[in-house]
Amino acid sequence: MRWGMHGTMARWLWLAVAVVVLDQATKGLAEAFLEPYHPVLLTPWFNLTLVYNPGAAFSFLAKAGGWQRWLLAALAACLSGGLVVWLLRLEAGERMQAAALALVLGGAVGNLLDRLMTGQVIDFLDFHVATWHWPAFNLADSAITGGIGLLLALSFRNEERAAPEETDNRS
Repeated sequence: MRWGMHGTMARWLWLAVAVVVLDQATKGLAEAFLEPYHPVLLTPWFNLTLVYNPGAAFSFLAKAGGWQRWLLAALAACLSGGLVVWLLRLEAGERMQAAALALVLGGAVGNLLDRLMTGQVIDFLDFHVATWHWPAFNLADSAITGGIGLLLALSFRNEERAAPEETDNRS
């Protein structure tokens, strides 16, 4: 790793910080203005519903008895550290990958802060069709999903660039 790259790619940390600040601010507003588990209908397909998730995505491990708080916090902290190292090792031209990593990092830290402060993640975005509801989520989850989606798209683009040109060997 070239240490000179730190300054170049570290500037992407502003995006991660922005995600954390916006995530924590929206969660604070949700807690201030919403009553837990009482949906506020905004459109026929979207509610604001304050819910608390002590587990991971889709409430995985939510009823594990409390130990999952520390396991999930440790995993998020390790993942965040790895993302910072990955981000700092990127080449200067890898801006889209840096943005994707910063989104995932910001989302991971946003949810990590919830887990450390309250033992659970605060969710409030509730999309639904009729009576079927997608699991509630938050801005941090959205940043993680968007960042991973961008990383996947970039990986497919890179695979296409790396694939050798096929030649037509028919005579």
